[in-house]
Amino acid sequence: MYQAFLIKYAEIGLKGNNRSYFEDCLVKQIRYGLKSAGDGYQVRKEPGRIFVECPEGYDYDDTVEAISRVFGVAEYCPVDICKSTEWDDILEACRSYVERNIKDKNVTFKVFCKRGDKNYPKESPEICAAVGEHLLRCFPEMKVDVHDPQIKFNVEVRGRLYIYTDSYAGPGGMPVGCNGKAMLLLSGGIDSPVAGYMIAKRGVYIDATYFHAPPYTSERALQKVIDLARIISRYTGPIHLNVVNFTEIQMAIYDRCPHDELTILMRRYMMRIAEKIGLQYDCLALVTGESIGQVASQTMHSLNATNNVCTLPVYRPLIAFDKEDIVQISKKIGTYETSIQPYEDCCTIYVAKHPVTKPLVKAMEKSERILADDIDEMIERAITTRQVIRIMPE
Repeated sequence: MYQAFLIKYAEIGLKGNNRSYFEDCLVKQIRYGLKSAGDGYQVRKEPGRIFVECPEGYDYDDTVEAISRVFGVAEYCPVDICKSTEWDDILEACRSYVERNIKDKNVTFKVFCKRGDKNYPKESPEICAAVGEHLLRCFPEMKVDVHDPQIKFNVEVRGRLYIYTDSYAGPGGMPVGCNGKAMLLLSGGIDSPVAGYMIAKRGVYIDATYFHAPPYTSERALQKVIDLARIISRYTGPIHLNVVNFTEIQMAIYDRCPHDELTILMRRYMMRIAEKIGLQYDCLALVTGESIGQVASQTMHSLNATNNVCTLPVYRPLIAFDKEDIVQISKKIGTYETSIQPYEDCCTIYVAKHPVTKPLVKAMEKSERILADDIDEMIERAITTRQVIRIMPE
């Protein structure tokens, strides 16, 4: 059983004088993520590195799963630790590592060394040569290949010795919380959960708003959205899911406004409501799963018409993605099977047979004046009566 994990980051290393802030955010997120794997983990940072030291008897698979969901982790490496830096102890630790972890000794290898402790009396080339010689003496079937080795045998001297050969790709990105907060408009479809995942990957903490329209949308549709929020919370951390009753506003639009404008008008009021709720959570932006041209409400003209009602910026991580690209990501993060369950949300009912694809902002504003007498009260009622569900990752 490996004693620890070495965490490597990529983009964070380019942050100059601000790097320490981003490292601290990553350490915090790793600690939070490891709660799902149990207690007793020690997470600490050293220059250019973060180490996770594992408790005795920890579950390897649960630990790997937790680390692999933390944005900001570029690579993670299971490592052995030799607490002694006495030369004989180092050589024995390297021999023991190969004995236990490399089953087929008929392989080529190369030794790599990082000497974080610059006061250590041996320099990196000297350590590499001595460790390689010792391994060849202990395991004659192993061969050195400095150009294309099958095994990259890494040793790092940092007050103690870390040994590892395997490196696994993490999710990359930036640690959640280092780049502010946004409000995700979450539906029961494929796109919006992926958009939430992708914006969180850039370090943005998210909360979510879902528009429910009982009795036209079922409780199963709501449960589907709760399930989707719980899946993406594995990556994003806790989410406040705001469930807004949209029935009154939706019926007013349907009864009084031109039917070819129904979808755009509904989207405009959804954006207004999501922005008001987002501001209560100190959000700096709205996030949607829209992609140019995917449906009538996502043409350039339509997106312009919905943007027009917002003062906060609207981020659309999927704006240039093909549907298949989005589907592949949804499968990777585990939301696809839930998203395709056949429970409709309020965006899929009362859809016009021939929706307008090039809506004009002035035309939308003219139609909204029909609702002017009571729409503000309806919006306020929808916000104050919303249900807030605290979604925690499982």
